[in-house]
Amino acid sequence: MTQEINRKDRILDVAEELFSIHGYDGVSIRQIASAAEVDVALANYYFGKKLDLFQAVFDRRAQLLSDTRQEVLKREQGKQQSLDQVIEAFLLPLKMAQQTGDPGWRNYLALLSYVMTSPIWNKELMGKVFDKRVSEFVAALKEIFPNAQDEKIHWCYHYMSGALALTLAQTGRIDRLSKNRCRSTDFDTAYELMVPFMAAGLREVCG
Repeated sequence: MTQEINRKDRILDVAEELFSIHGYDGVSIRQIASAAEVDVALANYYFGKKLDLFQAVFDRRAQLLSDTRQEVLKREQGKQQSLDQVIEAFLLPLKMAQQTGDPGWRNYLALLSYVMTSPIWNKELMGKVFDKRVSEFVAALKEIFPNAQDEKIHWCYHYMSGALALTLAQTGRIDRLSKNRCRSTDFDTAYELMVPFMAAGLREVCG
């Protein structure tokens, strides 16, 4: 049983890395099986078609990430959260990737960025877990900015999602543009700077 679990986890880990780099269409089941050092038949036995494996990879960390976000957002339930606290909960993926020490989280977050910015996969995968939390963040922002129009709060959430998605993608572009003074893998700095950046934008638009 332990060997079976290890094989399944190895397939998921490899698929997570390859999907995060090449996207869904750029990877075959055969390539995943080869990199995981298992037979293609075994990968098909555990996960079925490539679409099923892609779904399994995306779902594996989704619920944990979503639930942890909710816990951070509600950590002082009954008290109004500060704007910085709400943004910190939103940016939790950056913290989790740093604190767990699991390199797979970086691959998963790049995959999450891919899904977030895809018109097809966003609709197919985000609604199951992540979209359910959006109303909680919007409600928290509405408490902080009670006079703000709902449309403005939703646009601001949209902008926050875009900044997070680009950061999670770790494309390396900021490395090139800054001549390596900044690193796309530096989630600590990204988190530290993005909190006041987003807070200032929200106060300007909704305050």
